[in-house]
Amino acid sequence: MRPADIKIVVALIINDADEMLLVRKRGSAFFMQPGGKLDAGESDLDALCRELREEVNLTIDPSRFSSQGVYRDWAANEPGKLVEAMAFSCFGSFKVSPAAEIEEVRWVPLEEEPAAIQRAALSKNHLFPLARRLLRSSAVAG
Repeated sequence: MRPADIKIVVALIINDADEMLLVRKRGSAFFMQPGGKLDAGESDLDALCRELREEVNLTIDPSRFSSQGVYRDWAANEPGKLVEAMAFSCFGSFKVSPAAEIEEVRWVPLEEEPAAIQRAALSKNHLFPLARRLLRSSAVAG
């Protein structure tokens, strides 16, 4: 298996209306989950919490996140590069606003196919299906 060119952490944040938070970076057409690359010496959760503060002005206690595994696909904004993402989920309603390189934030219903927006391959092929499974399992458990 080819090694990943880019390693990141991403947050699947699902609100009380069963919508997932997506962001679009300035200059990009693709929506994706918030997150990003780790700085030297950072843990996955430290990096995720930092990225959420920087990108969407959101502070979440790291203990609220559940690890959902590692997913790989082609990078949206770096053609020909393979991205590997450690995914974490968190349920709850939060106020967010775009910051840093983020131009737009959007809450997207999980039970509808968001045809009106372009999603990164990782989001479309792996993270949306994962979030839908998480939503269904939380409904069964709740």
